[in-house]
Order: sequence, then C-alpha cells, then structure tokens
Amino acid sequence: MAKKQKKSKKNDGKKAAEAKNLAEAASKSAVVDDMEPLEATAANDAAALEAETATEAVATPVNPVDLEDASPLGDTYHRGPVILRGQMIPSDNTTANLLKPDQDTDWLHMDPWRVLRIQSEFVDGFGALAELGPAVSIFGSARTQRTESIYKAARRMGSQIAKRNIAVITGGGPGIMEAANRGAALAGGKSVGLGIELPHEQGLNQWVNLGMSFRYFFVRKTMFIKYSSGVIVCPGGFGTLDEMFELLTLVQTHKVANIPVVLYGKEYWQGLFDWLNGPVAEHGMISTIDPKLVTVTDDADEAVDVAVSAIVR
Repeated sequence: MAKKQKKSKKNDGKKAAEAKNLAEAASKSAVVDDMEPLEATAANDAAALEAETATEAVATPVNPVDLEDASPLGDTYHRGPVILRGQMIPSDNTTANLLKPDQDTDWLHMDPWRVLRIQSEFVDGFGALAELGPAVSIFGSARTQRTESIYKAARRMGSQIAKRNIAVITGGGPGIMEAANRGAALAGGKSVGLGIELPHEQGLNQWVNLGMSFRYFFVRKTMFIKYSSGVIVCPGGFGTLDEMFELLTLVQTHKVANIPVVLYGKEYWQGLFDWLNGPVAEHGMISTIDPKLVTVTDDADEAVDVAVSAIVR
C-alpha cells in the first residue's frame, strides 16, 4: 500500500510540472501577442517620419555645404576665410569673372584686388631702391618756373648733394623737383624721381636716371621717408605741405629716426610757424614747435650741410 501512495504522489508531481509548463507557454504567447501591435506601431511611426522628412527636403532644398552651419539668415556662402549669408551672398564670383570672355572690369577696382596693387607697388618700390645708398629728398612746388631764383637754388642743392656721392630723391615732376634732379644728374650723381599718377602731370622729368611712378600717395611717401637720411623742403603747395607734415609727425612721435629737416626760404615759411606757435599752440592743440625739429635757412649750402649731417661716412 505504501508503494501505491508513493506512485500516486509521483504522478501528481508530474501533472503539476506539466501544468506549470503549459501556464508558462501560455504566458509567453500572451507577451508575443501583446508585442506585435507595438512593433507595428513603431514601424508605422518610422515610415511616417521618413515621409515627413522627405517632404520637407523637397519643399526646402538644402546645399550640402550648408548642413554644417545652417543659419536662420539663410544659405551660407564661403569665400576663403570669409562667410557670407542671406543678402550678403554675391550674385557672381571672382572666378567666374576671370573666366568670362567679355566681362565687366569694374570688379578689378574692388578692395581685395586694390590690396594686391598696393602690395605690388611696395614690392616694386623696395626692389628699385634697395641698393640706392645714402640719399636726401628735396620737396617743393611743381609750379616753380626755371627763371625763378628758387629754381636755381634747388638745382645748386641737388648738385652739391650729388658731389658728396649722395643720391637725390624728388617727386620726379617739374619745377623744384626738376631743378634738383637736373643738378644731381649734371653732377654725375644718382637722380631719383618718385612720380605720382595724376591727370594733369606730364610724367617724370628728363633729368631722372632712376624713376618710378606710383598710383598711391601713401606708398610713394613711404619710399621718400624710408630711403632718405635727410630732407630739404622748398616752397610748395598742398603736396609739399602733406609730405612735410607727415615727416614731422613721424619724427615727433619717434616712428622714424630723427631725420634732419631743413626748410629753405625763411620769408616763405615764417607765416606758417607764426601760426603754429601762435593760435595753434595757444589753444593747446600742439606744443611749441621744437626748434631742433627743423632748421629754417636762406642759404642753399647750409641747407645741404644740415640735410646730410646724419649720414655717417
């Protein structure tokens, strides 16, 4: 009887295990049934999102370059290191302009190209004057006539400087400039003319044996100052005053070495310095002009002596 009870318990355990297995199988089936609609929903959502994205792409085309830096200002245009957006994007570009057979040449005068012309003038100027040696610049009016005494004085100064084996630099034009170049050339010296392109100018005078014409005043003035060890300023107008005041500003602010500056013609220059030392200084606009900054003289030989005094022989 004990054996029957033991066998009955064994059968009951087996039935319980089978029931448990059936329950687990039913549970897994329910889970699978529950997941199927969720997966279908996710697939539908993904398809809808893809369709929506495709619609937006068709409605608003995007340049692949712009994907990196999309901006609310609109498309992005790259020109070297420059970034342009929206209304700032040009309708054409310099490459296209270069390749056009009959292009408008106005673009050549835009600032980026102007920088290259300026650079080329500096390079050409430095190259032309690099081996010039010691030099003195003589500034003065282009309107001075050959019969005037100041013309003869400028010619003498050019000659005296050249005889000391020092180059003479002028603006290369007529008047005082021609006189100084003439004196230097006839004395067998270096006669340099740094001209400027102007509608009313005739080009370099015939006494220049080393010359260059400039488009830009500031490049030309840089050459005057860089290669001059002394300066003589004869009577002149706005151009002469511009050259003189820029030089005095650079000397006074110690941007350049203390170049000797000589003003030739006491009567002509006296009024200017009376005004500078009077109303201008009295109103506190400048300090009283340092007498060591300039030398004023009526003696051509003295002007030369002072102008070359800084040149170490």
